[in-house]
Amino acid sequence: MVPARNGSAIPVLGFLICAAFIYLSFRDLWLNHKWRTEIGFVKRNGTQFVVDGKALYVNGWNSYWFMDHAVNEHSRYLVSEMLETGAKMGLTVCRTWAFNDGGYNALQISPGRFDERVFKALDHVIAEAKKHDVRLLLCLVNNLQAYGGKSQYVQWAWQEGVGLSSSNDSFFFDPSIRKYFKNYLTALLTRKNSVTGIEYRNDPTIFAWELINEPRCTSDVSGDTLQDWIDEMTGFIKSIDDKHLLTVGLEGFYGPNSPKRLTVHPEMWPSELGTDFVRNSNSSNIDFASVHIYPDHWFHNQTFEDKLKFVVKWMQSHIEDGMKELKKPVLFTEFGLSNLNKDYEPSQRERFYRTIFDVVYKSAKRRKAGAGTLVWQLFMEGMEGFNDEFGIVPHEQDPMYRLMVEQSCRLGKVTGRREEHKLRKLCSHKH
Repeated sequence: MVPARNGSAIPVLGFLICAAFIYLSFRDLWLNHKWRTEIGFVKRNGTQFVVDGKALYVNGWNSYWFMDHAVNEHSRYLVSEMLETGAKMGLTVCRTWAFNDGGYNALQISPGRFDERVFKALDHVIAEAKKHDVRLLLCLVNNLQAYGGKSQYVQWAWQEGVGLSSSNDSFFFDPSIRKYFKNYLTALLTRKNSVTGIEYRNDPTIFAWELINEPRCTSDVSGDTLQDWIDEMTGFIKSIDDKHLLTVGLEGFYGPNSPKRLTVHPEMWPSELGTDFVRNSNSSNIDFASVHIYPDHWFHNQTFEDKLKFVVKWMQSHIEDGMKELKKPVLFTEFGLSNLNKDYEPSQRERFYRTIFDVVYKSAKRRKAGAGTLVWQLFMEGMEGFNDEFGIVPHEQDPMYRLMVEQSCRLGKVTGRREEHKLRKLCSHKH
């Protein structure tokens, strides 16, 4: 009996050893997967973003081209490479387009008609972001003509014989166009991701929705038309998706009735665009405010030093609004310094970015409303056709790369997130 018992024990022992080996080998992978599937939604607590009860200050970037590049197999890898690079820099949020209306690789071919191939590309973008622990700020339509924009909606209504006006601003007031846009919103928010199986409205990988990129409605300087549209569309979005944060997508200009138009604006023209930073951002369904920073496009004949002074004043003004008027976070969702300026030198860009990062870092240390920044724009080697005067290809030896890593570490230290697995290794040695 004894030999038989020992003989049966050998395979059992072998099984246990094998099971232990498998467990040890795959434990970290399983834990990492478990962590990834259980990330919480970003929420708002007063003037701060919070995740799982802990403050989050954003250091991120723009890569508007993600969905477009994910459509074709030969360029899809660039999305993963960009997300991997951003993650290595400690960046937490990427802003990208979740729209392409009409034209090449259109997501929405015509009102309510979608290209499944392009929708699957957006599914891929969201799934890859989740894989790299990066969240996405997804923009829903463009005020400008690139990728369709509001002019494409107006054109559709005109072609179907239901348009009230050929003016681009009819996007905001034409009932037929409003219906087009709501149909698109419904399709997007309720989309079930073909890769992850998660509906967009239930996916915490999405940091927030941005209603429209840089809205302007110059046909109504009072701002009433745009405000009415914002109130209606944000209410509609929240009726479908109450889990995600929502912002307008403003440049940050003050309206004609705001005294700040006289003291903070670069010139007088921004108060005549039909927008108002405080009024628009105060909408009840808006969770945080957005601001852009482009002094070299907004001014004429200013020195670089004057631009730096303006940047500090511009940012501090909006952070103050976030604290006193809005009681909401303020995210600087686009900024850049043009390399086409007559006096441009690469060292200027580093100083420009550092100035912006310092304002946000000081705000974060004081628990004020400056909630973070998104650089415009990052792209990968070989994508020069998608570059503009602000584009950066991040390399580890590049001063801009090191500056952005430093900001990730500084903000991580402020929030206590520096000890999280993602930042611990990055911030333990100098770049």
